[in-house]
Amino acid sequence: MEYIAARQAAVTGAVDSVDREPTAAELDAIEQELPAILAEVDLLDAQIVTLDRTPTELDARRIRRARRRALVARRELANRTTPAGLAGGAA
Repeated sequence: MEYIAARQAAVTGAVDSVDREPTAAELDAIEQELPAILAEVDLLDAQIVTLDRTPTELDARRIRRARRRALVARRELANRTTPAGLAGGAA
């Protein structure tokens, strides 16, 4: 029998990832992405409702609105997280 645990330590290194909490930078990144995540969850909810039935006009509107909100949230996230080297226009 071959144990995988001996190889696992070599892959993960010395970092004890089980008890490690997110860093401040990771929490900030999650907080910045949260509006986009929530908008995509709303879109999924709207799509899930229509899985077991024929979508009504109200369902179609709900999906369109949720899709627009998700696109706006993604666009705002992309515009907010522009790398510093690309900001400012042409050189």
